[in-house]
Amino acid sequence: MNATQVVALVLAGLATVVGVAVFARGVVVIVRTVRIGRPLPGRWAPVGPRLATLVRQVLGHGRFQQRPVVRVAHWVVMVSFPVLVVTLLTGYGQLVDPRYGLPFLAHFVPLEWAIEAFAWLGLLGISYLTVLRQRVRPRADASEAVQRRSRFFGSNQVWAYVVEATILLVVVAVLALRGLEYALGVQDGEPWATALHFPLTAWFGASWAAADADTLVTAVVVVALVKILVSMTWFVVVGLQPTMGVAWHRFLAIVNVYAQRNPDGAPALGPLTPLRDAAGEPLDLTAVDDLPDDVRLGVGAVEDLPWKGLLDVATCTECGRCQDQCPAWATGKPLSPKLLVLALRDHAAATAPYVQAARAVGASPEAVADPHLGVDLVGSGVIDADALWACTMCGACVQQCPVDIEHVDTIVDIRRYQTLMESAFPAELGGTFTKMERRGNPWGLPARQRLDWAKDLPFDVPVIGADVESAADVDWVFWVGCAGAFEDRAKKTTRAVAELLHAADVTFAVLGDGETCTGDPARRAGNEALYQMLAAQNVETLNEVGAQRIVVTCAHCFNTISREYPAMGGRFEVVHHTQLLNTLVAEGRLRFAPGTGDDGTGSTVTYHDPCYLGRHNQVYEPPRELLAAAGVTLAEMPRNRETSFCCGAGGARMWMEESIGERIGTVRAAEAVATGADAIATACPFCTVMLSDGVAAHARASADGNNGAADGTTPAVGGTHPTPGAGATGTRAPAGPSGPARPTVGVPEVADIAVLLRDRLADRS
Repeated sequence: MNATQVVALVLAGLATVVGVAVFARGVVVIVRTVRIGRPLPGRWAPVGPRLATLVRQVLGHGRFQQRPVVRVAHWVVMVSFPVLVVTLLTGYGQLVDPRYGLPFLAHFVPLEWAIEAFAWLGLLGISYLTVLRQRVRPRADASEAVQRRSRFFGSNQVWAYVVEATILLVVVAVLALRGLEYALGVQDGEPWATALHFPLTAWFGASWAAADADTLVTAVVVVALVKILVSMTWFVVVGLQPTMGVAWHRFLAIVNVYAQRNPDGAPALGPLTPLRDAAGEPLDLTAVDDLPDDVRLGVGAVEDLPWKGLLDVATCTECGRCQDQCPAWATGKPLSPKLLVLALRDHAAATAPYVQAARAVGASPEAVADPHLGVDLVGSGVIDADALWACTMCGACVQQCPVDIEHVDTIVDIRRYQTLMESAFPAELGGTFTKMERRGNPWGLPARQRLDWAKDLPFDVPVIGADVESAADVDWVFWVGCAGAFEDRAKKTTRAVAELLHAADVTFAVLGDGETCTGDPARRAGNEALYQMLAAQNVETLNEVGAQRIVVTCAHCFNTISREYPAMGGRFEVVHHTQLLNTLVAEGRLRFAPGTGDDGTGSTVTYHDPCYLGRHNQVYEPPRELLAAAGVTLAEMPRNRETSFCCGAGGARMWMEESIGERIGTVRAAEAVATGADAIATACPFCTVMLSDGVAAHARASADGNNGAADGTTPAVGGTHPTPGAGATGTRAPAGPSGPARPTVGVPEVADIAVLLRDRLADRS
């Protein structure tokens, strides 16, 4: 070895020892931080399905479906990482012998092709991602309102640049080494120095073959050293920054995806996770007297999070896809799922050493008195109260997250602590809870009014227990729901469904005053005790009447009865009314007149996907097929199906004032109006209410000549929706229609699909 090689070998050795040691220290810190979390049984098994899901999701990059170019770029960068590790190992040997190659692999053609292909693709991929970040990053000289439109707002840009620069330097070094290896091989007359072994680097390596051998040898040593030093520097940087999720996610995401809630890879949507005790076991709050005196309900401090919740926050890549889709953030509210996760991540990293130390000495007075323990996440300001309660639990963040972070479960657990332990919830919810507890519905109306919707129908609506003995005597139990029984707009839907079922000769019966609220608003507001009380009552009632098949009109009732009641002992076949009606149409039991409006012209309808029907339960096509069967023209909003924008009523927001930023329902209504449709079809009573109010507010604002908020104020930073093609970049445009303004089309009707269908029945007199 010459002096250059000796120096290079010493530097590489020192860098490797330091890099690996510091990186290992980072791994230990992360593991210890995750281990302060509570147990969470069931996240390691079944192994087979989880491994299959891991391979499918990691290699398929399915969560990037709305960003196809980003999907490809990120995929090639990801795959290039393990492929190019081979060249790092070769680099150590090249410091000793510049002509070194790994035994058995040095001239293995498939591997050589893979290395060169992924080096070039990695170079193109990381270059694209770097340029993209530059295009959409928040500009320092812009106002905060403008900066918030970037999904990278709040992300650590320096860390991202470190990662991008590292990848860029490594792939350039790999390509340079391949060219140098080819040039040396040509000089040495090696039989493998051909385009077969160097398919993508021989073209520039040939130009170096004329250099003298010593120069090429030195160049190989220097470039190999640079590659090693860059790699080890990256190890040191990330090892010293255990919270550097943009780097650590390439390791942690593998574990996080494997341990996701659903082994089949379905997003952590639909049912909420149960309230758990300190051992990770579900708690039964109907037996509250059996609970220990020191029980902590929900997540009050960071150490109350389950270990998977702490792994979630450590894995966050800061990509901002959740933030980009969040309706609360888009309408100027303080909630960003990304920023909430980052706040928990940083707080967990700062708190973990104290929790570990306290647990090491047991429950001594010193440990109990430690001010770093039991820090109230909301009371201390780690999580802003307005941000916590702004969540509509639409699930867009969970569905968009590429590393399977379970934002909604974490937010609900924090709400549970605030509600059950601190009684710290928005004032409006106090009245809602009381009405649900005393009257069995959030409107606070007497149960005897639950059948008022059926008055003056041209047929009788049987009540189980009064008109029919049990549910076995009818085809379906019709679960009316609180909105369907008490809210005027929702009552129209209830009547329409009843008329359509009657027209199709489907027998059904209702529970009448035997119904009570499913408990959805209480549960998503964190009042698990109230939810369990109402759910237990409903399950008991449904089991007593022998209910087997249930049809519902409310997307929230649909989700609760079908997905959450099984944990309470209620296992039923539950369908949404659009699913049942679509089946009846397919069977020829329902027919509709030609799709014409009242004026005899063609009718155009836009459909709003309810979050708890679509995103949470994957019911997208039946409503659209029903509209097609009715002969209307469907005008889709830019955000539809998986990317549908929330109406603003979920997460118990239906019962809270929306005083910060724009109203979510008004923003969604503006998007619907911009389609020029004659009607806005919904499939959930909450959506009907919110969009009806939103359309009215939008109409008032338009009449006032104001394209902003309905109250005449300047629109908040949100109030935006992606323009066509924006999915590839994550940029946003102002609220309202994109492109040329549409002609005035009047105020569209907002109605449930069932109402629109009822009006189009072929034999309706």
